[in-house]
Amino acid sequence: MRIVVLAGGIGGARFLLGVRAVGQELGAEVTAVVNVGDDVTLHGLRICPDLDSVMYTLGGGADPERGWGRVGETWTVKEELAAYGAEPTWFGLGDKDIATHLVRTRMLDAGYPLSAVTEALCDRWQPGIRMLPASDDRVETHAVVEVDGASRAIHFQEWWIRHRAEIPTSRFVFVGAEAAKPAAGVLDALAAADVVLVAPSNPVVSVAPILAVPAIREAVATGTAPVVGVSPIIGTAPVRGMADKCLAVMDVECSPAGVAGLFGARTSGGILDGWLVDETDTGVEVPGLTVRARPLWMTDVPATSAIVREALSLAGVA
Repeated sequence: MRIVVLAGGIGGARFLLGVRAVGQELGAEVTAVVNVGDDVTLHGLRICPDLDSVMYTLGGGADPERGWGRVGETWTVKEELAAYGAEPTWFGLGDKDIATHLVRTRMLDAGYPLSAVTEALCDRWQPGIRMLPASDDRVETHAVVEVDGASRAIHFQEWWIRHRAEIPTSRFVFVGAEAAKPAAGVLDALAAADVVLVAPSNPVVSVAPILAVPAIREAVATGTAPVVGVSPIIGTAPVRGMADKCLAVMDVECSPAGVAGLFGARTSGGILDGWLVDETDTGVEVPGLTVRARPLWMTDVPATSAIVREALSLAGVA
């Protein structure tokens, strides 16, 4: 069996722990197509937050308390940069994390595509699945905000971390997505997939930037593999993070039905065939989709694996 997962962020990384476990049980090949919309260049370094979250989490190096960055991290460089007043001061780079960004930036500057760089970084971390960036091209999520009575675009990281998503925002723009091509291996993985899973990641800024690459959306929407999504919303609240604020910008209801409607059913031009919701949301109906309810709290790997098995069952492949 070949399983492809569209994922980003901490939720996506934790979901992939369950996918990897189930994949090992089934002898399945797992490929994660990971969001690059959060990628940003700071202090001369190319930072790929979602790729790193997935890599560190699956490689056993993620901080379990913060949910991001490296376990046992130190912050000497951050403190020294602050002492110099070097901007931006709102984005902190841990000392261990900087090593990853240095290697990545050096390889990118030498002409290697992001997919090749990611493969090289994974040689150390051995995530147990194949990790592919959605695109080797520059695709960045920007927020159009109102500041001092004027509209301007700022990088999503600045909106999310510096402003805590609290300044007026009219929309998100996936810069470069329209002209971007899927990274090497992405279309082949989707074409060969027996099932495509949409992780319970932030639907607006983790999954949507992947689908904003036209060829990826086309491949998911028209492929032969069933596509099943797992709701990142339980009741009326996100499992973690600020997906509710992102959905509000999109004027989408913060609910399992709202997110499913954002993705849409393949029968009506969307990408989904099935939708997994929490047992709290039993009875939710989404036009064109088969909806199934089961506990969705990813408290540990066994609980997450049970969610994955249910998603595969809903897809009719396990």
